Amino acid sequence: MRAGRVGVLLVNLGTPDGTDYWPMRRYLGEFLSDRRVIEWPRAIWYPVLYGIVLSRRPSKSGALYAKIWNREQNESPLRTFTRLQGQKLAAALADKENVIVDWAMRYGNPSIQEVTKNLIERGCDRIVMFPLYPQYSATTTATVNDKFFEALMKMRFQPAIRTVPAYPQEPVYIDALAHSIERHLASIDFEPEVVIASYHGIPQSYSKRGDPYYEQCLQTTELVRQRLGWDEKKLISTFQSRFGPEEWLQPYTDQTVERLAREGVKSIAVLNPGFVSDCLETLEEIAVEADKTFREAGGRNFTHIPCLNDSAEGMSVIEALVRRELSGWA
Repeated sequence: MRAGRVGVLLVNLGTPDGTDYWPMRRYLGEFLSDRRVIEWPRAIWYPVLYGIVLSRRPSKSGALYAKIWNREQNESPLRTFTRLQGQKLAAALADKENVIVDWAMRYGNPSIQEVTKNLIERGCDRIVMFPLYPQYSATTTATVNDKFFEALMKMRFQPAIRTVPAYPQEPVYIDALAHSIERHLASIDFEPEVVIASYHGIPQSYSKRGDPYYEQCLQTTELVRQRLGWDEKKLISTFQSRFGPEEWLQPYTDQTVERLAREGVKSIAVLNPGFVSDCLETLEEIAVEADKTFREAGGRNFTHIPCLNDSAEGMSVIEALVRRELSGWA
């Protein structure tokens, strides 16, 4: 084993291995049994999860994944983009001879434990772990940290570690979002009257207990708004993907899209600043379902602005934040 290397581990949310019932059930079972994601008492939640949700939801979710599945690679778009981000970051850091870049998923494969173990076996005695979430939430950043630390707890030799913090106000991130918006809007044949920054939601109760996610989402939107010179009516924040009976962060994306159309707005654009890579929630829930909702309510022109993915703008963000955390190590 060659010692003295530095590992860079990119971690995204996760992905099922396939769209059939059992791969979807394994993925959803791991995801929805996470205490950071569902904070209900287990005595209440597990009968619902194993008695109802995991009986019905895998088939429904699998059908949705099938609509966006990367059939050439036989994988989800999230996995495709995360792998590309890892490959492009490795190429960008070619000047750092002692750095090894790899990637993992919080839920599904490749697992955090598997990839962390591999980095150590390849000689990494230091690891920079990067949860790929611009805004911090216990449901995302914290659970990635938990799983990473849990993997280290099982190891006799532990590397020195650094974790990349959330970056809702980082200038390189705000500039990247602004550039991607400008480039996309220049490529379409209409001018949106309203642009919606749609973030993944969390239950309001989580926010009330101290999760900073809501405030950080609004900070990102405000900084992008300032960067583009837009007012509060041109760029608005909404929240999507709610699940279960609780009240989630509002306003809800689907209701807002419908309301705007009924109020006479004919052209809108939607982006997802909280998602580093396009996935089911952006490609199906927004690009397909929100589009359909808008048009059925009377809207005419709808466009989804892609996530930063492995674009030049997206990679500039990842590279800048990783290089900062590598300072003194590589």
